[in-house]
Amino acid sequence: MINQRQVVDYALQRRALLAEVRSGRVGGYEACDASPYLLRAAKFHGRAGDQPCPICRQEPLTLVSWVYGDELKHVAGSARTPEELARMAGSFAEFTVYDVEVCRACHWNHLVRSYVLGTGEPADGPRKTAGR
Repeated sequence: MINQRQVVDYALQRRALLAEVRSGRVGGYEACDASPYLLRAAKFHGRAGDQPCPICRQEPLTLVSWVYGDELKHVAGSARTPEELARMAGSFAEFTVYDVEVCRACHWNHLVRSYVLGTGEPADGPRKTAGR
């Protein structure tokens, strides 16, 4: 079991944006602006959701998890599968995960939640670099 800490849910922000789209105050092109990189990550690293897209209703949403953290080095800013997240949670002290829902049909995307994973233990002193 992964121990999620500092969970932030963006459901209210999502609901407000969908209300703006349905009322016509925000255009569909503004809400459906997933980048090619995000769409590719959804295809290869995402997991199928159980809800249909709120905009086009053509296919189920895909959930993509992005990781960020100082300790992650070159891995920071990349999409990861649930299995990779579980492994990383036992290997790193702390990193943040951002779950983004994506529709691969109409390119809708929205941040769903963010949370912190990791052992919670501080890193073992200063790290040595190649120059030290």
